[in-house]
Amino acid sequence: MSAGAIASNIVHFTRGLRRAGLPIGSGQVIDALRATEWIDLSRRDDFYWGLASVLIHRHAHLNLFDIAFRYFWEQKPFVHREGVGAADATTPDVSDEVSQRVLEAFARSAAAIKSDADESPTVKLDATFTTSRREQLQVMDFQSMSIKEIREAKRMLARLRLPVPEVKTRRSMPDTRGTTVDLRATLRASLRGQGELLLLQKRSPRFRHPPLVVLCDISGSMNRYAEMLLHFLHAITNDRDRVHVFLFGTRLTNATRQLRHRDVDAALQAVSRTVEDWSGGTRIGTSLLEFNQRWSRRVLGQNALVLMITDGLERDGGAVLGHAMERLNKSCRKLIWLNPLLRFEGFEPLATGVRLMLPHVDEFRPAHNVASLMDLADALTPNHTSPNSNTRKSLRWK
Repeated sequence: MSAGAIASNIVHFTRGLRRAGLPIGSGQVIDALRATEWIDLSRRDDFYWGLASVLIHRHAHLNLFDIAFRYFWEQKPFVHREGVGAADATTPDVSDEVSQRVLEAFARSAAAIKSDADESPTVKLDATFTTSRREQLQVMDFQSMSIKEIREAKRMLARLRLPVPEVKTRRSMPDTRGTTVDLRATLRASLRGQGELLLLQKRSPRFRHPPLVVLCDISGSMNRYAEMLLHFLHAITNDRDRVHVFLFGTRLTNATRQLRHRDVDAALQAVSRTVEDWSGGTRIGTSLLEFNQRWSRRVLGQNALVLMITDGLERDGGAVLGHAMERLNKSCRKLIWLNPLLRFEGFEPLATGVRLMLPHVDEFRPAHNVASLMDLADALTPNHTSPNSNTRKSLRWK
């Protein structure tokens, strides 16, 4: 195969992976093109792992990459099909959700790509994403979204902001209309006035946004939801100060610094390099115990709010989870549990982890679509009445 054909195939292959949901940037595409100069293209394993080493940064993406590699390089022609890899591979199982995403991403044929390149550019007006379409996307489950719908939902989550109300602190600030006389400031002003008329300096209470602490489950059962929620957490982390994000599966990881990066793709890549237990098991009790011992005194001061995002499917179980949840609830002003399993109408707390956690939470809410995250504003307003209220508070969109 010529060098130009290899480069063209790799470019279209990476575009398909990006449409399938993998966070691949232009720098990774360049690295993939450079990797072909150092590997033997006649050896299938060398070519496979050469591309995987530069295009994959999460273990959870390996399954999608494997299906896409077999579909693109070994089964059906795409652009410059010239026999790279084995030719006896089987077609991916379209019944699997990941396989369906791959087939949808690589749906464009070589004739369609060639016709797009030959046609002169025309201006087309797309009015499909109307208000009704936006409302449909807001109530759609993250698990059932297509690739295009996921992209649109990520754009909506990137503009979503939480209206965390300010709380009264024990400190005060200078205020000419304040109700409390500031004796220190008054005495300093009298020394400068040299016996002239004394003006009373006043102060008023200071209001500030409380810290927001998020504990997000990234285990295998929360894989799709965690991927979407990280875009939401990136938006609120960059919108205000004192936001702390912790990810947990079998261990606890502080991802606050990584999510503060302005670019969402760079932030998620930094998170993937930091987290070592992505899409693994779940040890909620052990992770909360570590949080209470190492981080609670640092981040749970000044009336902090805590968002617990997990399905409650604990791997170990036992009394550790109950004690850890009790201490967490006593250390913060409010503990809100977001559970994607609440999307089912007949949900009952039958799992051991759910039954141990429920007595120690102040709010129990769903987190399976954009609308559920918008309804989270109800829980963060100071005088809301019912946690199951259908009245939606308007969020601030950037």
